[in-house]
Amino acid sequence: MLWASCPGVGWVRLRAIEARFGTLARAWEAPAAAFAAMPGIGEAWLAGLEAFRRRWGADPLESGRLPADHRLLVPGDPSYPEAMTQLERPPLALHWRGRGSLWPWLARRQGVAVLGTRRPSRHGLAMAEALGAALARAGWPVVSGLAEGIDAAAHRGCLAAGGLPVGVLGTPLERVYPRHHGALQGQVAAQGLLLSEQPPGAAVQRGHFAARNRLQVALARAVVLVECPEPSGALHSARLAWQEQLPLWVVPADAARLSARGSNRLLSQGASALLEPADLIRQLGPGPAGGSAGPRGVASQAHPEAALLQALEGGASLEQLCLTFDQSAAQLAARLLSLELAGVVRAEPGLHWRRL
Repeated sequence: MLWASCPGVGWVRLRAIEARFGTLARAWEAPAAAFAAMPGIGEAWLAGLEAFRRRWGADPLESGRLPADHRLLVPGDPSYPEAMTQLERPPLALHWRGRGSLWPWLARRQGVAVLGTRRPSRHGLAMAEALGAALARAGWPVVSGLAEGIDAAAHRGCLAAGGLPVGVLGTPLERVYPRHHGALQGQVAAQGLLLSEQPPGAAVQRGHFAARNRLQVALARAVVLVECPEPSGALHSARLAWQEQLPLWVVPADAARLSARGSNRLLSQGASALLEPADLIRQLGPGPAGGSAGPRGVASQAHPEAALLQALEGGASLEQLCLTFDQSAAQLAARLLSLELAGVVRAEPGLHWRRL
């Protein structure tokens, strides 16, 4: 149902409609006169409802107005996350695309949110990508906002390790922001899940990006803040996590770096310092997917350097690999040279390597 974008329908009225008709699907098919007895319903609202239903028809998916892979999750659905209903402003509906099999896990907050600034340092980018990869190998869905910087790096790490990325958008599903993230957004939808509370055709507004912060936290068992300034949306997400008594880890950064002032300050207020991805995995334990969840992870298990090859699927720097495997540059350089001589990886400029 598209009740979420129906004019004059908010959370309170949506609950009242559901209580009156039993389900939102029945309400969509009910005649306008059936709504007239409800409190607060006037002729103007009924006229708006009729115009809206005429626009979309009986089934928006069959009408061709929505893509065939566009799905909706509404309150009352068994997979609708309970934590969403406890928010101050619960989403009227969650529009989604991708692997619906992830919803039972997300409904139980079985994801880990990795968040941070759009303008991170090289260290922050490397750490975010390493965290995404480590969480993927441990079987944890990686929740982030698909924004520039830390969000995108965490998703790239997750994708490269064959994991389960969950992108929470501040735009409708059909929009890509930033525009150059089209390929990344498509990969997240194909391998994991995209979701948004914004209905199709909704105008893109700055406040929508801030509003998605609460959704990311509602899907997460824990939140990791890699690098963020004061103020920032990522910092707001971290504070929401703290209010809900979720585990909150912060990656320490240069004290003089403005892009990390907000995250560093949380460390002085009691957040847990995260020095390497392995520490996070030891604390969390195995995720709901059980580890090595993706097809690439399974395919490479026969090779003695399976884990290293998996980390190199999308390319990685020596710094990223040191963080991921908790080894020195010299140790990893020797392993990489062996793989390069075997013809399975190639060296790239800037101390980067990529699997062939």
